[in-house]
Amino acid sequence: MSLREQLAADMKSAMRNKDKIRKDVVTMIRSSIKQVEVDERKVCNDEDVQLLIMKQVKQRKDALEAFKQGHREDLIEQTKAEITLLESYLPEPLSQEELTEIVKEAVVATGAETIKDMGKVMSLVMEKTKGRADGKVVNQLVRQHLSS
Repeated sequence: MSLREQLAADMKSAMRNKDKIRKDVVTMIRSSIKQVEVDERKVCNDEDVQLLIMKQVKQRKDALEAFKQGHREDLIEQTKAEITLLESYLPEPLSQEELTEIVKEAVVATGAETIKDMGKVMSLVMEKTKGRADGKVVNQLVRQHLSS
């Protein structure tokens, strides 16, 4: 079952079960997909949908920090629930060990020696970890590896 089909099924299920948070999250994802399809005149595949979901997770995490600073407990709980639901549609993230190994392989493959070569390494690592690793974490690992 494709991710789009799963989202459609989850939407129906959420409406039947009167699960407001799940319905809202799935509606938001589906509208994002539709917006991209209209803007770019293409049909989104599973990889495109995952990238949209990752973008939504990142936005929610940024909003969560703002809500914590503003002491908005009601919004904090709702946002945490939304993040959990969004992450359920994403593939299992890579472990720290797997990510470190991919970074080491990329450094060897590109022949990188200094921080100046970081762009080459980052592009290779992000291509291999697409959808399964946070860019900030990858950036930190590459910096650590190239500076040592």
